[in-house]
Amino acid sequence: VTSSSRGLWVLFPKFSVCSVILTLHLSGVELGISSKREHAIFVVLLVTTEKRFLKDSLYTEGILIVWDPSVYHADIPKWYQKPDYNFFETYKSYRRLNPSQPFYILKPQMPWELWDIIQEISADLIQPNPPSSGMLGIIIMMTLCDQVDIYEFLPSKRKTDVCYYHQKFFDSACTMGAYHPLLFEKNMVKHLNEGTDEDIYLFGKATLSGFRNIRC
Repeated sequence: VTSSSRGLWVLFPKFSVCSVILTLHLSGVELGISSKREHAIFVVLLVTTEKRFLKDSLYTEGILIVWDPSVYHADIPKWYQKPDYNFFETYKSYRRLNPSQPFYILKPQMPWELWDIIQEISADLIQPNPPSSGMLGIIIMMTLCDQVDIYEFLPSKRKTDVCYYHQKFFDSACTMGAYHPLLFEKNMVKHLNEGTDEDIYLFGKATLSGFRNIRC
């Protein structure tokens, strides 16, 4: 979900899965998606800093996935001893409050396995920082779906320098990357895109096949 994606729901037919990438600093922002989809997958980060996470009804439906940027290829015991964000107590509190809510923890090696692939296909050396939540969400959806339509990951003509839809903070690095390897992620998505350049320019839309339909 980006600031330039607002208003795009009119383009969407009724669909069965929607991946929404959040960092959980919503502060009253209305996403307007509850009536638009049957199942939502929320890829979430920083559950340690958002107190509303345990109370907001937004996080009591769909499927939740939390990830933490571990040390490069750390195994689970090493990561558990020293996570970047110690969300485990919040996770346990949430599970007690919502025992039937699907809420998964992403394997800590997965972001770095993706980083290895991005580095392998890139001509330049990339800083060893984990991929963005957006890119992780795309990979998860490619695992689950036959086709994935992505909006505003490749910027359209509406591109702005707003970092997040919930903040009035402007920085072009939020689009092209400072910490996360965003530029390299976008190059990979552009390479995999099966849609048109016109769709990218007008709507910020890229279309990717799911992994089960990709033939190398």
